[in-house]
Amino acid sequence: MNRSARAFWLRSPGHGEIRDVTLPEPAEGEVVVRALYSGVSRGTETLVFRGGVPESQHAAMRAPFQEGDFPGPVKYGYLNVGVVEEGPQTLLGRTVFCLYPHQSRYAVPVSAVTVVPERVPAARAVLAGTVETAVNAVWDAAPLIGDRIAVVGGGMVGCSVAALLARFPGVRLQLVDADPARAKTAEALGVDFAAPGDALGDCDLVVHASATEQGLTRSLELLAAEGTVVELSWYGDRRVALPLGEAFHSRRLTVRSSQVGTVSPAARAGRGYAERMALALDLLADPALDALITGESTFAELPELMPRLAAGEIPALCHRISYTGNGLT
Repeated sequence: MNRSARAFWLRSPGHGEIRDVTLPEPAEGEVVVRALYSGVSRGTETLVFRGGVPESQHAAMRAPFQEGDFPGPVKYGYLNVGVVEEGPQTLLGRTVFCLYPHQSRYAVPVSAVTVVPERVPAARAVLAGTVETAVNAVWDAAPLIGDRIAVVGGGMVGCSVAALLARFPGVRLQLVDADPARAKTAEALGVDFAAPGDALGDCDLVVHASATEQGLTRSLELLAAEGTVVELSWYGDRRVALPLGEAFHSRRLTVRSSQVGTVSPAARAGRGYAERMALALDLLADPALDALITGESTFAELPELMPRLAAGEIPALCHRISYTGNGLT
């Protein structure tokens, strides 16, 4: 079998490169996967690319199959879909999702891959890691029928959360973002859209995912008394100031964090990481989620693409990377 592969590495903050890799013989209980697509999670990955991971969070921010250390050289990423080339007979030829960096071929334990349902296209399955985050956030948020809800921040995670919350009956739901272009994405997801200044108040629940101080402040302003903000944003090494004076205490508001690294305690007993990922992939049968993929490039273009994504030159939610051609398949 072909043991050659190519991997994208962050050589140093702001500088990426593609390196040749030779895979070892897979051990018993491992599979070899040939990548079809990977996805660039613009928020977290561009923060890593800029070197913005605080030293205190270097261990917590490690991806499952990361090599190297922050700030670099480091091989980082976690949205990869491919076909099993070697492994157990039951998995040969199956399309699988893995929390693996951008690499054309890789060997991982069988337990690290999740079979993509046949009704979910491989090109859409790259969203599984982000939809998994959204599933955990909705478990943490615990919305009720009839709740008034806002999702502040129309990035990849915020849009995924909005797409799931749109399935709840009787809720009043708005996606709130300063970029008017996000209105088109909201429409595709079947969600009402509003600019921050026009958003409806008296919310029982606000999910914040803009990763900005202004967005978190606006989230607090949108709450009704006793309301809750579920904070999904990752700020890296930035400090955030909040108006915790004014009416914060008299209105008994709550700010609580949600992070995908731990399965929400609100999940049903017995649901672990594997069950959460399988659920995320099942939810990706909805073609409306294609709206979260806003661009595609080849793997060979990644070193030139990442600086442009990090600088905001390319407006993107999830930017998909294709491994077909370029001598990779």
